[in-house]
Amino acid sequence: MLIAALPTGPLQANCYVLAPSAGGECVIVDPGQEAAGPLDKMLAEHDLTPTAVLLTHGHFDHVWSAAEVADRRGIPVHLHPEDRNLLTEPAAGVEPTLAAQLSALLGPGPHTEPADLVEITGGRSLALAGMEIGVEHTPGHTPGSVVYTVTAEDGTPVMFAGDLVFAGSIGRTDFPGGDHEAMLSSLTDAVLGRSDRTQILPGHGPGTTVERERATNPYLRDLAR
Repeated sequence: MLIAALPTGPLQANCYVLAPSAGGECVIVDPGQEAAGPLDKMLAEHDLTPTAVLLTHGHFDHVWSAAEVADRRGIPVHLHPEDRNLLTEPAAGVEPTLAAQLSALLGPGPHTEPADLVEITGGRSLALAGMEIGVEHTPGHTPGSVVYTVTAEDGTPVMFAGDLVFAGSIGRTDFPGGDHEAMLSSLTDAVLGRSDRTQILPGHGPGTTVERERATNPYLRDLAR
């Protein structure tokens, strides 16, 4: 399995390319700010053809380039319906100061959605690029946050976690639509409920594992008691 990471934009949101191997089809996870050009280079380097864009949630730093990347290739964008409004009104998902900056940068909106938008829900699998990709609804950071999971050749589960959990921390819940109690429930089910072997690829920062976060992440240690 090929997984390549690309930190994008001022907030260094992680964009991922996922494929069974080089030289075939792939999916793109969370193409954020300034992602389109570097993605083109990465896809060419590995001789990959994207078949879909997967979004973990609707915040601007994770979806900024989604329409550009997808529409140029005629492929769908997958997003949970509870975050769909953030594609056309990105300022609605952030605190007032940042919302004002976004509005000044992007204009008043509403902004356009990708041409082919597929609404997804948890508890299902997506058959894309020759892979089975699980979808789990994990509200808390945003109402429509999800995580995607695949299984590597050696049986190791791999989770694209968005802003649910990071190495040593968790996603914030103080933005509009955030829900701390829902976040704790999602962390309990989607992180602590998984095998320690699970590789976590977060929306920001380095990768980690469920075992490491269970043992060292202060937010998860408190939940596990």
